[in-house]
Amino acid sequence: MTLPPLREVINRHGLIASKALGQNFLLDEQLLSRIAAIPGKLQGQQVLEIGPGPGGLTRALLRAGAMVTAIEMDKRCFPALTELGEAFPGQLRVIEGDATKVEHGIEGPYHVVANLPYNVGTALFVGWLSGESWPPRWSSLTLMFQQEVAERIIADTGSNAYGRLAVLAQWRAKPRIAMKVHRSAFTPPPKVMSAVIHVEPAEMPEGVSARMLERVTEAAFGQRRKMLRQSLKGLPGALAALDALGIDAQRRAETLSVTEFVALARELG
Repeated sequence: MTLPPLREVINRHGLIASKALGQNFLLDEQLLSRIAAIPGKLQGQQVLEIGPGPGGLTRALLRAGAMVTAIEMDKRCFPALTELGEAFPGQLRVIEGDATKVEHGIEGPYHVVANLPYNVGTALFVGWLSGESWPPRWSSLTLMFQQEVAERIIADTGSNAYGRLAVLAQWRAKPRIAMKVHRSAFTPPPKVMSAVIHVEPAEMPEGVSARMLERVTEAAFGQRRKMLRQSLKGLPGALAALDALGIDAQRRAETLSVTEFVALARELG
């Protein structure tokens, strides 16, 4: 189906990217199609998109045959999204609201594919990784982040980028950088480079509470320059658990592997 160029849609509806909403529009349709292809075949698949804006990525997902549920809080974008829904009857459902608060109501497994607004991207990501129930309801996450955040998600133990985000992303899931995106691809261009992260669920280690792991990493990396004996002293039983596992309490959080953090959370119960 032939659709008007995205730039024409934006101009016709007077859509200027909002700094307050963390918006940066992607207009390169070839690039958008490449992003939509990262999760694999989407024909007939349920897809959740956060912050579709004028619908650039949305149209790529619809063209791939996806059944898209899009959550958008910017009312200015609704006329453009309504036109897109009319062009792909029965494939697009738009929910008005804040993605951190509203329920999408998708039944069954779904893929999340989104050029996330910068100001809520990390919070949403951590939310998708959290919870005791695993595997999650989502089949995969394909998300655009600032490149610096993407590198923190896939970071190795001991690297400068390694921290809480890496542990939470890697302990029961497999994240990778699927592609990098130059700042010039956006309107307006952000000050930093971006990257698309692709995440698939992996097997969850047995006997570990997700909430306990979150508490351990929050305490450990909350004071990352301090030794574990100092950063974890407020967590009941943590110092005894370190001792039981043979982990030197003089080490710092960034030197502990994901496996060691999992073992610590398991020991704390």
